[in-house]
Amino acid sequence: MRRAKATAAGGLLALSLAACGGGESAEGQPAAGVGQQTSDRKITVYSGRSESLVKPVLDSFRKASGITVEVRYGDTAAMAAQLQEEGDRSPADVFLAQDAGALGAVAKRDLFTTLPDEVLDKVPDTYRAKDGEWVGVTGRVRTMVYNTDQVPAADLPNSVFDVTAPQWKGKIGIAPTNGSFQAFITAMRVQQGDQKTKDFLAGLKANDAQIREGNAPIVADVNAGRIAAGLVNHYYVYELAKEEGTTVDALKAKNHFFPGGNIGSLVNVSGVGVLKKAGDDPDARALVDYLLGTEAQTYFAEETYEYPLVAGVDSAPGLPKLSSLNAPDIDLDDLDDLKTTVEMIKTSGLA
Repeated sequence: MRRAKATAAGGLLALSLAACGGGESAEGQPAAGVGQQTSDRKITVYSGRSESLVKPVLDSFRKASGITVEVRYGDTAAMAAQLQEEGDRSPADVFLAQDAGALGAVAKRDLFTTLPDEVLDKVPDTYRAKDGEWVGVTGRVRTMVYNTDQVPAADLPNSVFDVTAPQWKGKIGIAPTNGSFQAFITAMRVQQGDQKTKDFLAGLKANDAQIREGNAPIVADVNAGRIAAGLVNHYYVYELAKEEGTTVDALKAKNHFFPGGNIGSLVNVSGVGVLKKAGDDPDARALVDYLLGTEAQTYFAEETYEYPLVAGVDSAPGLPKLSSLNAPDIDLDDLDDLKTTVEMIKTSGLA
């Protein structure tokens, strides 16, 4: 599970309350008393994103809108499975997921309502469901993190498949039980087929890939020189710099974005869907609007270093623009078969 600081970005409490039924002052802040009002308005959120990561956003939404938010936190895949098991009996109104695969799995069970065009149009069509049942909130890019003392820039591979070559033996860190790694392997299956994916996993095993529990330990070990490189998401380098009170430029650990549309630079999303039982509930819709609003998008950009998906909000300094990345051509709706991926990873002996 990803770690993150729970410090809200400046200005996070500012919120347009048109969708929430609230008021707004001339300065663009919630009208006096709105954040403190008592209300019987309530929504239930199933969150596959960690509490430390999203609680500041949900708390700010509650304070500004007067809508109580009851949250159940858990692993994204587990939350998706619970929703599928509960079906129409689920108490959930909104599902906030770590990756598109979990959203796709719930959507394919016909549990989401279709979001209106004015919501969907805030996000590029690459990062939302084609049928409008979920929408991306933030972008999360797979990278190879490497230690600049141990890996010269000229030796960086052009393809993620190259890390199974002999020169990388014992040098690559992976987190095979982590959701982002599993989503990446699922995307590889979609693009390259199961056999090539099995060969890749077998190659990692044979090449003595260094197993860690998550992305953050990989980046810390790369920065310290305990391993030369690792397969992670882009924002962990930024989180390490923040934790150590330094800058990204001062770290030995750097991100390498695979070129040429390679699957190693998959752009996945965190995202949100509204359950059919909530229908057109204005309170559930208000939360979706808030997550796609400037305040929440700025929070994710400044505090968690993910890519904002809504126009007008800048990503963290030093990150290449999302539009500049030659990302692989993957329909994120197709990343729903996590169960087969997990079994494949286990069969390979990596987990």
